[in-house]
Amino acid sequence: MFSALSDNLDKTFRNLRGVGKISDKNITDALREIRIALLEADVEFGVAKELIARVKEASMGEDVLKSIKPGEMIVKFFHDELTRVLGGDNVPLDLNPPARILMVGLNGAGKTTTSAKLARRLKKEGRRPLLVACDLYRPAAIEQLQTLAKQADVPCFAPEKGESDVIKVARDAIAFGESSGATVLIFDTAGRQEIDERLIEELKKLNAFLKPKETLLVADAATGQQAVSVATHFNDAVGITGIVLTKLDGDARGGAALSMREVTGKPIKYAGEGEKLDQLMEFHPSRMADRILGMGDIVSMVENVAEAVNEEDAMRSMKRMQEGKFDFNDFLDQMRMIQKLGPLEGLLGLMPGFSKIKKQLPAGALDNSKIKRTEAIVLSMTPYERSRPEIIKASRRQRIAAGSGTSIMQVNQLIKQFGEMRKMMRSPGKMKNMMKSMGGPRGMSDMMKGLGGMGGKFPF
Repeated sequence: MFSALSDNLDKTFRNLRGVGKISDKNITDALREIRIALLEADVEFGVAKELIARVKEASMGEDVLKSIKPGEMIVKFFHDELTRVLGGDNVPLDLNPPARILMVGLNGAGKTTTSAKLARRLKKEGRRPLLVACDLYRPAAIEQLQTLAKQADVPCFAPEKGESDVIKVARDAIAFGESSGATVLIFDTAGRQEIDERLIEELKKLNAFLKPKETLLVADAATGQQAVSVATHFNDAVGITGIVLTKLDGDARGGAALSMREVTGKPIKYAGEGEKLDQLMEFHPSRMADRILGMGDIVSMVENVAEAVNEEDAMRSMKRMQEGKFDFNDFLDQMRMIQKLGPLEGLLGLMPGFSKIKKQLPAGALDNSKIKRTEAIVLSMTPYERSRPEIIKASRRQRIAAGSGTSIMQVNQLIKQFGEMRKMMRSPGKMKNMMKSMGGPRGMSDMMKGLGGMGGKFPF
């Protein structure tokens, strides 16, 4: 998400930083390019116009024009304004009793999945959530919510077959929640492909009955200008308290995300960046502004890693690396840790300057299917072979290739790259240089290539 916008902004600001002295014309030309980039990214016209006007007003001051690094100051003004448009500070959910959350939105936005993601997140925070199926028009929606509830290990209240009264379902769910000790009730409601009066009237009645602490609009970040219209309609109808953006990991332009908060005045509270139930993140406007401007989001990256990776296992692997004892068993553990973190591109996208690094990487370097293929090769080895890679000669390699459904060439390539990786780990100087190289985009690119056997390819 935002990749095209980030690239366009990066080019404009790079040109601005390269100018020794800033003039009114420099600023006007740069802001014209920024406005075009925003509009091409589907940012609502009024929002883009006001954003540019504010940045221009701040940028025209004498302190900026005469400063040593005026280009840097203008970037800061744009970052601050972008953060303001996105909402300023993160706004937490109101979970004071009775904690009821009404989930609304169109079909296809990811409402049911987001409800389950939110329930899982709240459970991890120590709450006792209950999912409530209130979509009485699509039996498949009820079944989907029940399936997701099992995966998230949270209870789900489903209506009787043929039930058509959504208020009765809500009343029964509240009673069930009270008897079962639930502390947060999440109501997954019906949606439509388009907003219609029947949908709005039903939501109004349900909203009036529940008096929810939170009414969250689930909106697909890739729907462009329609998302702004949808947000306005739902806000006018039921008074939403916040927005959850879904599919933020897609390749769409994503400018609607910059517009919805400004148009509705309601905060973006969460963002979904994948289909897994653990891929629902708190939305932090300043962090998102950093990402849009190519500055990365190290805080979110560390949080993601800390949640997915077992610290003791990671320390044990690091110790074995330092002692030069790293084998294919350790390598298998590392791959599984990586898979827990989700798609590589999404995780690495939080690194500063990754958009530039990505262009330098070999085609398919971030393809998760390669990890699966590598895992199959390693699992086709015997435990003894994994602990003693040096014994894997021709006949063993043929057996491993046949067992993993890969070619001899792919097995040979993995073993060769793994051997080079072990040599690097046994060399304190090379390891030190690799760790040092993580300090900047250029170094990170070299490090990533180095992990692939010094040849620009990953070992998986």
